[in-house]
Amino acid sequence: MELPQKTFRRVVTGHDAAGKAIIISDAPPVHTQLVGGPGGPTFFEVWHTMETPALILSQPGEHAEEGLVLPPPKKGTRMRVIEFPPEGEEIRRLTGADAAAKFKSMGDEKASTSAEGAPHPLMHRTQTVDYGIVLEGEITLVLDLAEVTIKAGDIVIQCGTNHAWANRSGKVCRMAFILIDGQFTNELVSS
Repeated sequence: MELPQKTFRRVVTGHDAAGKAIIISDAPPVHTQLVGGPGGPTFFEVWHTMETPALILSQPGEHAEEGLVLPPPKKGTRMRVIEFPPEGEEIRRLTGADAAAKFKSMGDEKASTSAEGAPHPLMHRTQTVDYGIVLEGEITLVLDLAEVTIKAGDIVIQCGTNHAWANRSGKVCRMAFILIDGQFTNELVSS
């Protein structure tokens, strides 16, 4: 099933030589990647920073990365938009090795926590605080012991928990994510 991609603009601001605010770039995101082949999500990489506090340059540019990278840089941030197509049987039938391969294609194989009896085959966990905003459609956030369906306008604050996203709606769901590098406290390191 071929799903049309809906484009959006990424407007980047900066400063001219006199320090006045200007538009540096006004175009769709440059880096777009379909993950897992047809029926997989499409990632639109919007921007990332390399450190906190983020360096504010007069002429900001994108930091080069090779391929898709799931987490933000260490001590950095990442913003992306993901279009989740409706989930099909091919996702529900994934093995642990299949799930690990999908996360490897996103640059973070160790994020996969897929195991026999898991609530979803694409369960994963990262040391990040993620703000997820549903822009259109709906999706189910699957956790170890709970699920919640979120809709356009809803926001999830994902605090390093084991989770997966399941689009059971029959329509594309588009979400914006802001990921912030984090560190588990001692009580969470071994869990």
